[in-house]
Amino acid sequence: MIDTGAGERVVLARACLGAGIDPGAADGAELLAYGENAVFALPRVGLVARIARGAHLTDRARREVEVARWLAELDFPTVRPAENVPVQPVVVADRPVTFWELLPPEDREPDIRDLAKLLKRLHALPKPPFALPRRDPLALVGTWLDSADAAVNLDDRRFLLRRAAELEEAYKALVPALEPGVIHGDALLRNVGVHGGRALLLDLENVSDDLREVDLILTPMAAVRYGLPDGSVERFVRKYGFDVTQWNGYPTLRAVRELAATAWVAQHVPGNPAAEEEFEHRLKCLRSGDTSARWRTF
Repeated sequence: MIDTGAGERVVLARACLGAGIDPGAADGAELLAYGENAVFALPRVGLVARIARGAHLTDRARREVEVARWLAELDFPTVRPAENVPVQPVVVADRPVTFWELLPPEDREPDIRDLAKLLKRLHALPKPPFALPRRDPLALVGTWLDSADAAVNLDDRRFLLRRAAELEEAYKALVPALEPGVIHGDALLRNVGVHGGRALLLDLENVSDDLREVDLILTPMAAVRYGLPDGSVERFVRKYGFDVTQWNGYPTLRAVRELAATAWVAQHVPGNPAAEEEFEHRLKCLRSGDTSARWRTF
């Protein structure tokens, strides 16, 4: 992986100092992911640090830690916040930073049935003793487009914002087939890991109180757009016990998620030809109504 997070390493060292962690731990940090968050492993101290893109994500980072602590109390299989950093996030230069326990190496690749089992268990939980927001999957579309600046032309920006406004209204009008409640909010297979002998649900930043179908539509969408193995949707449905593609709100919810996924790539376009190519491809699909073309994971 190309380390595009040089600036984040400075933030990381300062965050370690503010959290009471040896700032030297940042010297050997390994960049694991660079997307909505820059994620670094700190093997020297057995932690992972997540650095969000800006101050607008501070409340979300705080809630993610709160959710993780609640799930830990219920012994739900997920990541755990660092116990020795009681006050999180640590904010450095308007960047919220959270610290987590470093997981052992993966035992194996996660299977779609792992995801279905974890979601079924999550969806059976009662509401937490604190408020969760609605998922609002289109809330950051404008922010992502702003991050792209002139790399996204005005006509494309107008199209995406106009389409987002239309889908926002359609989303509010959906009538669920399942009882709403606690959801993960970004229930893709990439957010499952198998560590220490059990499957874990990862990345809790979008945990919400909303339609269960929000979690369930991502597997059939990913099967088409990202190419899951043959039979993945059927295995997921058998394990979870509900086929969201038979729900009349599925096309709307899938359209919502695909527009959000397209706008999300836009923030990576400046100076990144691969992101620009993928953004243009996804945008073309949205404009033409092509619901079957393969997308590249990004």
